[in-house]
Amino acid sequence: MTIEAVLFDYSGTLFRLEEDESWGADLVAADGRPFDVHEKAEILRRMTAPVGQLVRFDADGQHAWDNRDLDPKLHRRAYLEVLRKSGVPTDDQAAVLYGRLIDPMSWTPYPDVDEVLTSLAAQGIQVGVVSNIAFDIRPAFTTRNWDRYIDAFALSFEVGAVKPDPRIFAATLDKLGVDPAAALMVGDSAEADGGATALGCRFALVDPLPTGERPSGLLDALHQHGLS
Repeated sequence: MTIEAVLFDYSGTLFRLEEDESWGADLVAADGRPFDVHEKAEILRRMTAPVGQLVRFDADGQHAWDNRDLDPKLHRRAYLEVLRKSGVPTDDQAAVLYGRLIDPMSWTPYPDVDEVLTSLAAQGIQVGVVSNIAFDIRPAFTTRNWDRYIDAFALSFEVGAVKPDPRIFAATLDKLGVDPAAALMVGDSAEADGGATALGCRFALVDPLPTGERPSGLLDALHQHGLS
């Protein structure tokens, strides 16, 4: 069946939260030592990993973690605890980093996003963004005038379902009016994003590399499924 819609994950697929000097400078250990590059990279990984649990919580913390992408308050609680348990020594530093995480303008788009979106629009193929997330990412698109290419946003905290739950994919396809067999899901997690295959969608996996190291990952994924 011809592909009529492409669904994209957000983090690690269309955009990536990348460290820079402005936020890395705030990372100072309890002894006053600046975090080294490896420690900063690990903090960033823990802030954006699509699946898996990297720290242990008490019962309330576990509830927050398990439901973080369904409720902004639980998301904040869970990630502040992750940051503190990952070596960030103060609540103030953790709050600054968390603020970067939930600010869509802090996220960097992959180099081929514009080409991919304009190409799909030119072919008459609808686009959906399906994300496990507890904050509104639409400003990342509107400020770049890319919102005109997005036919549906399905954000877990708005939909009430978290990938790989088929309901979040079904909600997106219902908005688009597209049969699952005519849809391609593109994402960086075979576990979460690959859940679309339970409905009959096709799936393409991309590597969540730094944006400078993945110039054509999205284009390559589309080419593998016959899209230019």
